[in-house]
Amino acid sequence: MSGETNRITVKFGRASRQFEVIPTPIQHILVESNKELHGWWNGIEPEGNRECTAEKLLINPYNGCSHNCLFCYSHASGGYFKVFREKGVVAVFKDFDKSVARQLDGLRVASCGYLSPVTDPFQPLNELYCLSERIIKEFVDRNIPVQFTTKGRVSDSAIKQLKKQEHSFGEVSILTLDEDKRQRLMVGGASTDVLVRNIERLANADKIAVCRIDPVIPYVTDVKSDLAELVKRVVDAGATHIITSCVDVPGALKRDFYDALETRFGIQKHVLELLYTETMNGRRHANIEYRRKLFRMMREICDRNQVTMSLCMEFESLGGNRVRGLNREFMSSINCEGVDVPIYVRKGRSELFEPVEGCAGNCLKCHFSDKAPVCGIPDLKKAEAWKLRDYRRWSRVIDISRNFMT
Repeated sequence: MSGETNRITVKFGRASRQFEVIPTPIQHILVESNKELHGWWNGIEPEGNRECTAEKLLINPYNGCSHNCLFCYSHASGGYFKVFREKGVVAVFKDFDKSVARQLDGLRVASCGYLSPVTDPFQPLNELYCLSERIIKEFVDRNIPVQFTTKGRVSDSAIKQLKKQEHSFGEVSILTLDEDKRQRLMVGGASTDVLVRNIERLANADKIAVCRIDPVIPYVTDVKSDLAELVKRVVDAGATHIITSCVDVPGALKRDFYDALETRFGIQKHVLELLYTETMNGRRHANIEYRRKLFRMMREICDRNQVTMSLCMEFESLGGNRVRGLNREFMSSINCEGVDVPIYVRKGRSELFEPVEGCAGNCLKCHFSDKAPVCGIPDLKKAEAWKLRDYRRWSRVIDISRNFMT
């Protein structure tokens, strides 16, 4: 990648594209893109590397995030993510809501939309482009559920749109109640008080509010009394489910991550080396004993506060590339997000989508069941990494004449 004062070149293998850098409110580029919605990156087979119970249509209207969390795994990605890591320039996918609308109009089968699995949908640039609100509207207008995860302030218009759709919900990520620690863990993002208020606003709008204490940072945010106070605070605010994890580190970022924890919190690198002894899929993980102890503690805290809990992408190594998800030990909900969101289908192109009767959305559970999936789509039982073309294929062959809620 190379760049000048007002232009930047982004390389994708042998190909490259040039963009004008827009300097305000933060440096960003506008990208014309034909990228497609898609499902999770990994399937359950053959290595067990999936803990996400429900299918999702993943949506990233921005690549790069000015919250700039020091532990963000997207920093290890290439393309536009590399541009942000090296130059601080965010990629904005111009009019992506229109592309999303066209893609949804070509489907008769849909899962819940997810804003955003990689970069925050309510980072400051969204106040200028409002892509997140516009995309939420496209899902809601078709009666397809949509969710978001954020460390920013949720806009009033986003919550207003969510209220119109039965199964839509919001997730708010809160690392700690200690505002000083939060600011040392991320460059931007909303204050802890604003994040808790997000949960209150969702609950007051009669929408499910999930709190992600995700990830927990060893030796920084893993103190039992602090976690207990945080869980109580968010449950009192209206959170109905807690998602947690222990931070893992892409191998390419290990040195930078260790250096940052030493500089910002005084944690010696050799202490982290002694803790991060497990490697799975190219990522360094805290040893299984530490993680099990942490998750038992979190489960006890959540049980005491009468709130369900699950883990996000936490695994135990079985040797080689094989892993086993830890949710079977610690999850107290049916779905890992604490919300049962069914697959949605529609009878005709001009009609609204409707939820499949009897579907709890837990495709991973269907995978381990001998029963046929109630959605009538045998593929979903495989819990694979699905592409938009798969949703199009299901839309052509599914028998839409049944399976509707009444």
